Amino acid sequence: MTQTRRVALAATIFAILSVPALAQGGLVPEGCATGQSFSTGPVTVSGAYLRATPPGAKAAGAYLTLTNTGTESDTLLGATSEAAAEIAVHSMSMNNGVMEMAPVEGGLPIPPGGSVALEPKGFHLMLTGMDQPFVEGACVQMVLHFEKSGDLPIELNVGGFAQNAPPDGTGATPAPMDHDMGDISGMESMEGM
Repeated sequence: MTQTRRVALAATIFAILSVPALAQGGLVPEGCATGQSFSTGPVTVSGAYLRATPPGAKAAGAYLTLTNTGTESDTLLGATSEAAAEIAVHSMSMNNGVMEMAPVEGGLPIPPGGSVALEPKGFHLMLTGMDQPFVEGACVQMVLHFEKSGDLPIELNVGGFAQNAPPDGTGATPAPMDHDMGDISGMESMEGM
């Protein structure tokens, strides 16, 4: 067997053996439908996505929109997924040109009759402790935990490294981010943000 055939055979075997492991870990390599929405009680989740991460990334951000059609406030307390060891609601802000991230204590309120956007450079879900990178085109399964509406299983599309809107299924390249990120020198371990 030639060296080229051995390499091709090894790559094929790796791909075959990796797919079931990826799907079992909350990451589905085939992707998920774009434009999905998920509901529990009066809360609806739409536009759920993550950005692709390079190998070895220690963190990633997940983004989505929460809409509450009810007459009472609800709170996003957190999330879980087999694709990450921990997921927390975080905020990101700029302070004198320096990016600051912090957990949102007590969860993220969703006002009655209102919406809250989790998006780059704002509120987001911070995933840490990933076993593998998030690859563009894949799908991440997650369960969101709400104070009043309970648990809601969702799927998040994995977009490109600089994705700033939910993937639309066309393969179009996302527009570049339109804000100066300032000094992000302390963010080396957060490649997926």
